Amino acid sequence: MKFLIDAQLPARLARFLNDAGHDALHTSELPQSNRTTDAQIAERADRDGRAVVTKDRDFRDSHLLTRSPRRLLVVATGNITNVALLTLFKANLEVIVRALSEVDFVEISAHTLVLHRRPGEPTTT
Repeated sequence: MKFLIDAQLPARLARFLNDAGHDALHTSELPQSNRTTDAQIAERADRDGRAVVTKDRDFRDSHLLTRSPRRLLVVATGNITNVALLTLFKANLEVIVRALSEVDFVEISAHTLVLHRRPGEPTTT
């Protein structure tokens, strides 16, 4: 799966995802680095077929209103250490990837993974 990691998450998360066999890019690797705007991040993610991984609720609003970015993973953990964040992703990566293949908006917290389905969207088992 392809991911674009937003600036408020560590570049180590992108390295972890790459090491796990995925194609992950951190905003620090983009031409404007961590100064890349949310609109530019969403545009790049949509163009490259990437899911945006972020803590920024503005992406949730944009996704719900305009469907951009097309795929979104919101990390709703509050303030946690980078080690705790990486541990959370290690423990849940398979489920996260499966969820993002089923729906276009997923939220993960320390104890919950929420798949947001659009009204009328079929449920898969």
